[in-house]
Amino acid sequence: MLIRAGHERGYADHGWLRSRHTFSFADYFDPAHMGFRALRVINEDRVQGGRGFGAHGHEEMEIISYVLDGEMAHKDSMGNGAVMRPGDVQRMSAGTGVLHSEFNHSSEQELHFLQIWIMPQRRGIAPNYEQKAFPPRQRQGQWRLAVSPDGRDDSVSINQDVHLYLGRFAAGEQAELPPVRHAWLHVARGEALINGEVLAAGDAAAFRPGEPIAVAGRQDAELLLFDLA
Repeated sequence: MLIRAGHERGYADHGWLRSRHTFSFADYFDPAHMGFRALRVINEDRVQGGRGFGAHGHEEMEIISYVLDGEMAHKDSMGNGAVMRPGDVQRMSAGTGVLHSEFNHSSEQELHFLQIWIMPQRRGIAPNYEQKAFPPRQRQGQWRLAVSPDGRDDSVSINQDVHLYLGRFAAGEQAELPPVRHAWLHVARGEALINGEVLAAGDAAAFRPGEPIAVAGRQDAELLLFDLA
């Protein structure tokens, strides 16, 4: 198990936006943390009320957004428009190119969300978009498949051999892990015991295939588990 401490992540403070970068991103560059397998970006963003990211372009990237607190308004050049709320997962395949914007839907409450970039399996596809809600009851005390290559079990589909599971665990609560290959475990909220080590919000751990992984809640933990080829 290789631990990536949350306090060692890159940090940017733009006033209206405070962002933590698990991997190299924008002005933060660390050759030791360029990504993990197909996982390229995990940014933890906090956006002031009424502010956000104006229309900007992406291509050849699978982009996942996951709201922790607040509401995020999304619009894109494919004609999609939606408001994301806590527990919602959105996947945008940028493909040959797409413009989108993301704003805090509230003028007062802070928006707290994760943006995740995953390298695509196939290049040159037409841009597309999908969003689904995963309420707390589907994630409490269990691992809920949220993203998969084939969209099974009502998960969001993605153009890559990656599975993303969401889990919420109270103190002492645990569940059998799904089968994983290379695994990246990110603590989004609270504290968890990972193989006996205490990991807090922002911390993460990487695992090679076949390594044992034991996860239990310590203090209202919310986790994301990536299974990567």
